[in-house]
Amino acid sequence: MTPKIEIISAPSILGLKPTGVQELGEALLKAGLAGYLRCDYPVVGVPANNESYSAERDPKTKCINLKALQAFSMKLSSAVSKTIEENRFAFVLGGDCSILLGIMPALKAKGNYGLIFFDAHADFYEPEKSVTGEVADMVLGFIVGHGTEVLSNINGMNPYVLEKHVVHIGQRDEEETKYYGSRNIRESSIKCINISEISATSLEKTAADIINHIQNLNLDGVWIHYDTDVLSDDINPAVDYRLPGGLQFSDMEYFIGELLINCNVAGLSLTIFNPRLDTDGNIAKKLTVSLGKAFKKFILELK
Repeated sequence: MTPKIEIISAPSILGLKPTGVQELGEALLKAGLAGYLRCDYPVVGVPANNESYSAERDPKTKCINLKALQAFSMKLSSAVSKTIEENRFAFVLGGDCSILLGIMPALKAKGNYGLIFFDAHADFYEPEKSVTGEVADMVLGFIVGHGTEVLSNINGMNPYVLEKHVVHIGQRDEEETKYYGSRNIRESSIKCINISEISATSLEKTAADIINHIQNLNLDGVWIHYDTDVLSDDINPAVDYRLPGGLQFSDMEYFIGELLINCNVAGLSLTIFNPRLDTDGNIAKKLTVSLGKAFKKFILELK
């Protein structure tokens, strides 16, 4: 039986900056997300300790909020673990994408999981190459085992996911990463499908290729990460680091819908949407409705 959905609020901005993404969950819940997901459980709240935020880089690791992120990640990991143990689908509302440092160790403790990563950015910087020291720049590197053990080895789980078990979809910051000297995600074992490659073939073929790839990995399951800057800047400018181009709501609805039906998905994390840049709430409503459409077939299986 398909597990029922439980929403976890993880409004951490410790991996980015306190400009508004911490209000993502509040905005989407106000727009009716729980109803669209047919979620009957109370929202599980994980204290984010955002008041401890500091933009000062650790002199050794070059990251910001290192210890605070580790502490928050361990709390989030416990919450995700409990949701999965109770046979519920974990829908985690960020915050910034460093919340994955709490999610993926929880899955690693349960078995052999993969990660499907929708993001306009590679998030594969070495800390010393990041302009800001924000862990959101480098989170995928930590997830696959690179970098300081404070973040890459939480609960002794390094690596949380093998590179070959990650699919990165929607990158469009290639030129920027070259300019700043980031390591090249395409030189790793991560399967990468950028915006140009999606455009060069059909949406249906791209989704089918991803599903076939995942099914051939013999995993216990996968996690979907949805960073909303993967959406076109024309329809979602409410993000802190904007880039031209991107996917449409309908594209993400199709991708997520197909993955939910055809892969064993343990949960989904949603990050980076900044309600303070959505002054009339229109984007929050469209994003909420879109998520409802993406989950429609999956929810029907709950009956």
